[in-house]
Amino acid sequence: MPRLGYLLPTRERVMEGQPETASLLALAERAEALGFDSVWVGDSLLARPRHDPLTLLAAVAARTRKVELGTAVLLPALRNPVVLAQQVATLDRIAEGRVILGVGIAADLPNIRTEFEAAGVMFDKRVGRMVEGLALCRALWTGKPVNWEGRWKVASSVLGPTPHRPGGPPIWVAGAVPASRERIGRLYDGWFPNSPSVTEYAPQWADVKQAARAAGRDPDALTGAMYLTLAIDDDAASADARLNAYLENYYGQPAGVIRQRQMSYAGPAAGAAAWMKDYADAGASHLVLRFAGDHERHLETVARLRRDLGW
Repeated sequence: MPRLGYLLPTRERVMEGQPETASLLALAERAEALGFDSVWVGDSLLARPRHDPLTLLAAVAARTRKVELGTAVLLPALRNPVVLAQQVATLDRIAEGRVILGVGIAADLPNIRTEFEAAGVMFDKRVGRMVEGLALCRALWTGKPVNWEGRWKVASSVLGPTPHRPGGPPIWVAGAVPASRERIGRLYDGWFPNSPSVTEYAPQWADVKQAARAAGRDPDALTGAMYLTLAIDDDAASADARLNAYLENYYGQPAGVIRQRQMSYAGPAAGAAAWMKDYADAGASHLVLRFAGDHERHLETVARLRRDLGW
């Protein structure tokens, strides 16, 4: 039985000139009341301006009791890992162990390169920064003295508080290219892509699990997640137009280009249910949903579909 997550529309609210957080917190509470298993927040500094995910999730943590809280996805390369380790540990304490750290390396686009430059981070070094930075976070999350010689220097230092969960929250990593899948299986706790089609998901997930097996890890301990975008409407043409307009406004690129890179659905509810079930059947155990507008209606529709599916 797959778990369902909901992405808060932080980017959309900023684009609409409505950066107030009250409506976002209300949506998080509504998602929990409707039975969603997790609430997620995206990340960007300047490329796609929005609320800081860790700060906002701290407020969501204080307003909810059951849902897991995740980043979809955080860019750890933009952050000092010592500071990040403290922030995430504090958030996990507030949430009492409900945090999932979804992370990625960021797409190679001009505005994202500019964002990295503004943050003083070399874009071409982002993979190494992410891997080392997360390893340093995990070392700090043990609560034991850490000595670190690398991009960052730590001399016999102890982080406090440690996260609520021993060892820190699970780390799910985006990315579906072979190198990413191998790295995830070898080092991390979950696979969190947005690009594999239904037919691609199962074999790519098998690659992640095989990489875990080869590294001497238990592949069944990893989570296979999937990030999906939906526009649900009985009128398929209207749904398709709404999705295209949403993606073009969000990314500033042709919708057709984005729909090749990020799996999306536009159409009636029955088709949405079948599409989500196909991913679950392919091995995805946690589906994180982003809605193209009409959030209250989409939340209620998906909650009903979930009941119909017996999830």
